[in-house]
Amino acid sequence: MNNKIIGIVLIIVGVALAMWGYDVYDSASAQLSRTFDGDTPIEAWAGMAGGVICVLVGIMKVK
Repeated sequence: MNNKIIGIVLIIVGVALAMWGYDVYDSASAQLSRTFDGDTPIEAWAGMAGGVICVLVGIMKVK
């Protein structure tokens, strides 16, 4: 029972983290940075990748 609660929390946190990473990726400053430098902010990649990892770990805990 305790692992399921942890899994559900990880899924919720992972989705929120991935959404935050996408918001950073889609922000105006990130778009300008990609236009001139070709670089994507590391916060965007860290948020999206961390979110996906949290969701996957959460799914494994719920099963």
